[in-house]
Amino acid sequence: MPDKTRNSAAWFLTETVIAQCPYQIDYAYSDNGKEYKGTDSHAFVKTCKTHGIGQKFTQINRPQTNGKAERVIRTLMQMWHSHTNFKDCTDRQTQLDRFINFYNTVKPHKSLNNSTPYEILQHYFNQPLCKQP
Repeated sequence: MPDKTRNSAAWFLTETVIAQCPYQIDYAYSDNGKEYKGTDSHAFVKTCKTHGIGQKFTQINRPQTNGKAERVIRTLMQMWHSHTNFKDCTDRQTQLDRFINFYNTVKPHKSLNNSTPYEILQHYFNQPLCKQP
């Protein structure tokens, strides 16, 4: 969003996350920015309550609690967004879908012993439920 306001955060939650998420959202986890916290009349707080979404916040002065989200954003910006020109919103979504598919199914990850996330999930779900004696 071009601004960091409670109304933009509420709009993004409603139009992007809730509208497109295929599963139930239990919590919105965010930093302690004024765009996410406030009284019951605050636009983002009201949107969460309307949709039965709880709120959790990072610990103040503990950037480590937000590290995974920050890393995902940095990866998206470095590997995808800064290298791609978009014709319009539809093209941007198509390009994002392609990148996420590449990232999860093609790109090896050092933290996963040079496997892809998809390979790790395949291995996990193809394990027998019980070990045979």
